[in-house]
Amino acid sequence: MRSIPFLLSLLFLAACNNPATQSISALLEDAPAIQGNKDYLDSPFATAGDRVYMVGHQNGTFPSLGWHIKGEMGGIWNHPIKLMDGFDATLEWEDQPLQLNNATRFINYPFANRHIFEFPEEQLVVERIQFVPDSTQGLVVQYIFKNNSPSPISGNFTFTGHSDLLPTWLGERTQMVDDQDVGTFEENYWVVKDQSNPWFTLFGSDIKPESFLTNENKGDTHGQSNSLIYHIDIPGNSEYVQNFYIAGSYTSKEDAVNTYQNLQSDYINHFKAKKARYEALAAQTKLTIPDKDLQQAFEWLKYNSDWLVRTVPEIGTGIGAGIPDYPWWFGVDSEYALKGYMAIGREEIVAATIQLLDSVSMAINGNGRILHEMSTNGAVFNEGNINETPQFASLIWDIYSWNGDKTFLEKYFPTVQKGLQWLMDENDTNQNLFPDGFGMMEIHGLNSEMIDVASYTQKAFEDASKMAHALEKSDLANKYEALADELKQRINTEFWSADFGSYADFIGTDEQALHLIEDALVRADTLNKPWAVEELKATERQLLEHPSTKPRPFVLYHNWVVNTPMEMGIADSTKAIVALDNAKKFTNPFGMFVTGIDRDESAGKDEGSFKGSKVFSYTGAVMTLPTGVQAVAENNYGRPDEALDYLKRMTRSFSYALPGSMYEVSPDYGMMTQAWNIYAFAIPIVNQFFGISSKAYDKMMEIRPQMPKDWTDVSLENVKIGNNEVSIWYENNNGIFQIKVQQTNPEWHLKLILPQDDYSVTEGNPETSLANGKTVFRLTNEKTMVITKP
Repeated sequence: MRSIPFLLSLLFLAACNNPATQSISALLEDAPAIQGNKDYLDSPFATAGDRVYMVGHQNGTFPSLGWHIKGEMGGIWNHPIKLMDGFDATLEWEDQPLQLNNATRFINYPFANRHIFEFPEEQLVVERIQFVPDSTQGLVVQYIFKNNSPSPISGNFTFTGHSDLLPTWLGERTQMVDDQDVGTFEENYWVVKDQSNPWFTLFGSDIKPESFLTNENKGDTHGQSNSLIYHIDIPGNSEYVQNFYIAGSYTSKEDAVNTYQNLQSDYINHFKAKKARYEALAAQTKLTIPDKDLQQAFEWLKYNSDWLVRTVPEIGTGIGAGIPDYPWWFGVDSEYALKGYMAIGREEIVAATIQLLDSVSMAINGNGRILHEMSTNGAVFNEGNINETPQFASLIWDIYSWNGDKTFLEKYFPTVQKGLQWLMDENDTNQNLFPDGFGMMEIHGLNSEMIDVASYTQKAFEDASKMAHALEKSDLANKYEALADELKQRINTEFWSADFGSYADFIGTDEQALHLIEDALVRADTLNKPWAVEELKATERQLLEHPSTKPRPFVLYHNWVVNTPMEMGIADSTKAIVALDNAKKFTNPFGMFVTGIDRDESAGKDEGSFKGSKVFSYTGAVMTLPTGVQAVAENNYGRPDEALDYLKRMTRSFSYALPGSMYEVSPDYGMMTQAWNIYAFAIPIVNQFFGISSKAYDKMMEIRPQMPKDWTDVSLENVKIGNNEVSIWYENNNGIFQIKVQQTNPEWHLKLILPQDDYSVTEGNPETSLANGKTVFRLTNEKTMVITKP
């Protein structure tokens, strides 16, 4: 990426006054906003739309970012191409250039951002606000110049756009070859084209510039820098507002021009529409709790989830995994995240993502195997890790439970059936029901019989059995149920290590284990983890002194995936409690370590920045997904206070670096926004604390609250389930419990299951019965009921 180089050509045009441009600042006054930490001004932010998004630094600059395409993951993207590396702006006043690249404040909004540049000596403040309209291949950047002195300001304002039209990651696989950018000035804007491709970017303002120029490209890319120069006069104690519009297309100039003109003529309505849509997102699955930090984090995670929606019309729509390096589509990331997306009412994007994953997976694999990673040009990088296929099966059942759409189930069950067949036929070589291959832990050599693959396979057969029953395939349902039962029993016996109080990382041969121990010792020693070195050496001695000719379970890395039997609820309760308590040793104030041997004695109190390696790596990382899995696991075994503790740990990283977002690696490393974060919060809160269990296919909903002790006055409103919405208010006032439940569709049967008897109905007309020693209230022909226990 480039700074502004020297002048190559200069053309002067007639000056033109700025027309009345409406400031969008006033429209942000009542929007949620979070101001950033000044220590993180030189770190990334994102302005996102489903077609175009922009990534730069909070101080207003656009440095080189990312590693997938080295240094190119920032800037402005219109997948499957990049439009620009970014832009610079300078105000020349009294022969003094004021560079707008060192913001003193950054404020993030759910759908826009604001950079504030302050020049105290000149009594001048400049604000830069930008947003990306929905379903649009462009964005709007607005500058607001605030002259706080009584004297007028007069000078030249230069806006320089750095085009860099290049293909996305893996572009070469689909014959996308980058060439030199060539710019021409037309009307009020620059038009830049890749000379060998129909790739265009346009940028300009409402008014014709006084002059324009092309700058020499001193970089090693095919991009080009072009400037627009305006003369501006700002009277004393007044404001001057100027918009810039950036549009692009990977198909034609006409397409880009149409977008540009639409932005120019209708940006206010675009802004209002996006603001209204985000207000609707906030109202859906609306959480109110005493912990306002956690409440705010949950609200903004709904916004974060929207930032990751990525549409390429020729391929499809789906959620990307993370910004800036994982903006494209993944199997496993979606399989976690979409469960959370469904809980916050995003059924449309859930359906689109599943459609995309299914169609491409079947096109490239044809056997039900679910892909791992595909770029936005349709090129697939990894055809699928072993865990992704069973997790897809459970995702389909989970979504069907929420939408109740039989055609949805009929559409995707063939993929599920083929995928489970492939899983066992091609990957279970010794036919012990534990598929071999890489799961969530992408550690070299760790590809034998993995605990997460086993756990997710067991759950897949259990869920597939339910699907087969729903589709009246009784023989298949019974077969899947028998496999699920056997797998559950075998996981609880063959993977369990009483010595470690944990499920094993993997089952493998002594030879495999010795190689892995050797690698783990190097890692632990390099990271100066003496306790881990000692434990690994003890395991090595035990293995050599008591060799086995058969595969057996090993606890080597203490990877977070050893907790997946509890996440899936298949661990027997005695083992589960031991394992959950043991897992607490592998935490820091932000959550769970990805690999337990990376922790040390300082981990319990280390709340500082994550010092990651120069080459991107998860070594030493604490991540939101493992922590969310642990919260889900704790709730599965009746421990909501422990689950809440993990949510609070994750919340400590919220707004730590990027205001309004939560990094993938806590607190400030890796992707600044990550899709599966919504799984880590929505499942514990919606499905477990408030206890919502949907059976939309029967127009049935069960609510089984399991509240942390500190949540004494809480609510969750407007949770969309099928063609119904439910809201729950829960209050515990000095031992007097009151629960109010309201639904919008009285045709549904709603069961409220409470842990104790002797509740009384103070409103509504429910039927009451007992089930498993607990009081069950069935709400029929009413929209609201209130249950009270004195």
